Amino acid sequence: MSSLFDLIIFDADDTLWHNLNQFWLTQDRFVELLSPYHDKKSINDRLYETEMRNMAHFGYGVKAFGLSMIETAIELSEGRIQGHEIKRIIDYCKEMLDDPIDLLPNVADTIHDLHHKYPLMIITKGDLLDQENKIARSGLADFFTKVEIVSNKTAETYAQVFAHHNLNPERLLMVGNSVKSDVLPIIEVGGRAVHIPYHTTWEHEMVDMSHIDEKPYYELDDIAQLPDFLEKLEQMTDD
Repeated sequence: MSSLFDLIIFDADDTLWHNLNQFWLTQDRFVELLSPYHDKKSINDRLYETEMRNMAHFGYGVKAFGLSMIETAIELSEGRIQGHEIKRIIDYCKEMLDDPIDLLPNVADTIHDLHHKYPLMIITKGDLLDQENKIARSGLADFFTKVEIVSNKTAETYAQVFAHHNLNPERLLMVGNSVKSDVLPIIEVGGRAVHIPYHTTWEHEMVDMSHIDEKPYYELDDIAQLPDFLEKLEQMTDD
C-alpha cells in the first residue's frame, strides 16, 4: 500500500475516453439541420444559452443535450420545425449513446499498471444510465474498486462522496481534464489533484486562472506520465 495515497481517483469523460468530440460533431449536424432558419453563430449561441438554462433541470449528458437541441430548434424556427426534423435530433442522440468507447492514448496500459499499486476509483458526472454503460463498455470497469456517478462536481459533492466511503481527502489524488470540476473542488476539500488537459474544453468548464497566483495542483501532458510521477512523489515523501 502506498505511504502517500490510499486511493487514486479518475474522472471519466475526456480523461479516460473521448467524449466532447461527440458533442461537437453532433452540434455541427444540428447547425446544418437548422441552417434554413438561422446562421451558425446564432444557432450555437442559442444552444449554449439553452443548455445553461436547462442545466438545473436536466443536468449533464446526451439526454440533456438532446432536450436542449429540441428546445432550441423550436425557438429558433418559431415553431416551424417539422416532426421529422425533431426525429433526426433524437436519432443524433441515440447514435451518440451507441457510439463505441474510444479510449484516449495510453489509458489502458496506465490503468493496468496503476491498479497493481493503488486502489482506483472513478468519479464522473452525467446521466446515470449513460455513464454506467460507458464504464461497462470501456473494458476498464474491473480495474476500479469504486465508482460514483454524480450530478455535478462541487466541493460539497466530493465531501459527501468521501464521507460515504469513509475516505480521508488528504490521502486522495484526483486525476482529470477539467480544472473547474476535477481539480479546484478536490483541493478545496483537502485533497490533491493532477490536471491532464484535453485538446479542447467546453465553454462551461473554463475558469479564470488569473486569480490563481501559483497552481496548487500538478499538471501532466499525458496520462502515460502518471505512474512515474506518482513514483517520484512517493520517493520525495520517503526522503
